[in-house]
Amino acid sequence: MAWSQLLHLGDLSLTLPAGAAIAAWLLAAKAWRAAFGWSLVFALALALVAATKIAFLGWATGLPALDYKAISGHAASFTTVFPVLTFLLLRAKGTMLRLTATAAALALGAMVAAALVHAGEHTAAEAIGGWLIGAGASVCAVHLTGDVPAPPPRRAMVCCLAAWLAVAWVLRSASVGYWMIKVALVLSGNHYPTPWDHCG
Repeated sequence: MAWSQLLHLGDLSLTLPAGAAIAAWLLAAKAWRAAFGWSLVFALALALVAATKIAFLGWATGLPALDYKAISGHAASFTTVFPVLTFLLLRAKGTMLRLTATAAALALGAMVAAALVHAGEHTAAEAIGGWLIGAGASVCAVHLTGDVPAPPPRRAMVCCLAAWLAVAWVLRSASVGYWMIKVALVLSGNHYPTPWDHCG
C-alpha cells in the first residue's frame, strides 16, 4: 500500500461509521456501560481534535516553534477506532493474540501518522499529537470493553450495518470542515478564518 493510500485510512468518512458500528455492536451485546463508555471516549477524542482546529481557525493559535497548528484528525480517529475494532473482532481468541493484534493496530496508526507527514498533510508535531490522543482513547476503550460477551450474530450484523449506513449517509450531506469554520468564525467574531498556511 502506497503512503498516499495509507493516510486515507484515517478519513472521517471511514472512521466515524466504524466508530458508530462499534457502539452498535456493544448495544447489540446489551453491554450498556461499555457502549456508553466507548461513545464518550470516541466523542471526546474527536471533540479535542475539533477544538484545536477551531481554535486555530478562529484565533490563529498554534506553536510556531514546532510548526504546530492543530491535532491531526486522521491520526487521532484511526488510532482511536481500529485498535478497538481489532480487539473486539478477536474477542473469541486468546488474550495474548488479542493484545498483540491491538498493539499492531496501534503501530498501524503510527504508520498512518507518518504517511500524513510524508504527504505534507500534517507536521510531525500534529501527527504525533493525533496518534497520542488516539492511542490514549483506544487504550481506555479496550479497558472498558475487555469482558463484553458476543451478541447474537444476526442482531449484531443488523445493528452494525444500520449504524454504519446511517452515519455514512449523514456524512455525505454534512461538511465537517465547513461547520468547523462556521463555529470558529461565530466564536471568534472574525470575518475570515486563519489560513492553514499561517502559524503564529
